[in-house]
Amino acid sequence: SDLQKQEERGELLQPLIFVLLVLCSVLLYFKVSLMDPGFVKPEEEEGEDKGQGVVIPQIPGDIKLRRCGYCLVKQPMRAKHCQLCQHCVRRYDHHCPWLENCVGERNHPLFIVYLSVQLVVLLWGGHVAWSGLYFEQSREWLQHNIFLLVSFLLILIFTIVVLLLLVSHLYLISCNTTTWEFMSHHRISYLRHSELENPFDQGIILNLWRFFC
Repeated sequence: SDLQKQEERGELLQPLIFVLLVLCSVLLYFKVSLMDPGFVKPEEEEGEDKGQGVVIPQIPGDIKLRRCGYCLVKQPMRAKHCQLCQHCVRRYDHHCPWLENCVGERNHPLFIVYLSVQLVVLLWGGHVAWSGLYFEQSREWLQHNIFLLVSFLLILIFTIVVLLLLVSHLYLISCNTTTWEFMSHHRISYLRHSELENPFDQGIILNLWRFFC
């Protein structure tokens, strides 16, 4: 049959890989959106008090950990309360409206993986849509290709958005900072009173290693 001939020629491999990438992207989306991003729990306060001085020795000693005015837990360093999630989140990066969840200490690496897979899917889909277009200056051509043309333009827009988001996050990760710390540097006490511009930066290689590994 034609299907067997296509399989023998390897023509079904690429569509299969594309479908698997799309499935992987969907699963990663639900994983990142549904998992705990690193919510601070009241019973963890004692452990936090013991470990803070070792993790960040560059922070001035006069900066004390404070209790959150909303959920009343003692906030670890780099944590922030999210009013949408109603929780304090460890190493808070941002609240993502597309995920309806915070991006924090636990799900940030998976969020980067999700963006990377999504970018591959979009680039592949854009290539397929572009290869199906043949250009003619006629009204009939536009009627027959309008759906494909609109699809390509939408894919292009989403590709640019995802690419910029991924590049910006990789840059911040390489500096060992978060979106919240980058945008609100002047409002955060442990950054505003620190002698170093970024007291968490330990070099690009070590920053990436500690984030992903």
